[in-house]
Amino acid sequence: MDVKVSIFGFGNVGRATARVLLKKAGFIQRRYGLEFKVVSITDRSGTLWMPEGIDLREALTVKESLGRISAWTNDYELYDMGPKEAVRDVGADIVVDVTNEVNAHEWHLLALREGKAVVTSNKPPLAFHYGKLTKEAERRGLPYLFEATVMAGTPIITLLRDGLLGDSVERIEAVLNATTTFILSEMERGATFEAALKRAQKLGIAERDPRGDILGIDAGYKATILHCIAFEPMTFDNAEVSGIVEVTEGKIKRAGKSGKTVRLVATVEKGTVTVEPREVPLGSPLAVESHENAAVIKTDLLGELVIKGAGAGLKETASGVVSDVVKASLSLSG
Repeated sequence: MDVKVSIFGFGNVGRATARVLLKKAGFIQRRYGLEFKVVSITDRSGTLWMPEGIDLREALTVKESLGRISAWTNDYELYDMGPKEAVRDVGADIVVDVTNEVNAHEWHLLALREGKAVVTSNKPPLAFHYGKLTKEAERRGLPYLFEATVMAGTPIITLLRDGLLGDSVERIEAVLNATTTFILSEMERGATFEAALKRAQKLGIAERDPRGDILGIDAGYKATILHCIAFEPMTFDNAEVSGIVEVTEGKIKRAGKSGKTVRLVATVEKGTVTVEPREVPLGSPLAVESHENAAVIKTDLLGELVIKGAGAGLKETASGVVSDVVKASLSLSG
């Protein structure tokens, strides 16, 4: 089965997704009978559109060597169109949003109304518009999938949506932001907050503008999405979020002396989402290192269930995106 895909966003995650689609094409074809044809790629410079399918190797070379998809000078058609126009005009089965656009929910809704499935790693649309988006998808009978929004490719969303159908979730406690874990780990080794942040930026772990991570916003978005799945729709506006900027070296040292570590912990219970730095015992599943994320899900039947894995990384995030593209395709073919 041929599946036409439009990719929106060709930064790090978009290119990682393209690489996985290339690398795993044979595997996906053998296992699922699916052949993906990327018919358009949109970045900030415009839209590359080829109904017969774009050569992803060439697209990657152009973007990585020249910095923008509009620099392509061969026979491909280039259009000065943004996401809304591309969603409306390009004939695709699945729209893949790997941007960070805050208002992308507008063209997610448009895609669903145009009869197209949506796969996204973009958190704000779900953190602010989960109910509207999922209701529209349900009404249209279309997949709306977002595994990569929380814990990269570690399948916590699939677990909560599809794996605990007889359980009532009572509470989720989770460490969901790898940048803050890196900074706090560096502080445990004696670095100041400022030095740890600079090192994280130098290594590409923290963004040039790190506020989304260090103020707890990224973790708050993710925790809000988990609340929407485990309990009921709510928005990020109702979350209580504080970051790690107030964590002192003294607090880190005191925690270490008592056999604990400080991590940015999200607590999700029905009607409430809280994100704050907390001391956790060194033996706790939440005492993660490096780019790992972890969640402890407490249910009425299973008790405590731990899911732990990569919460950041390009191929890890692409794993979640491509998994959803496969799942959406199988749903459309059924």
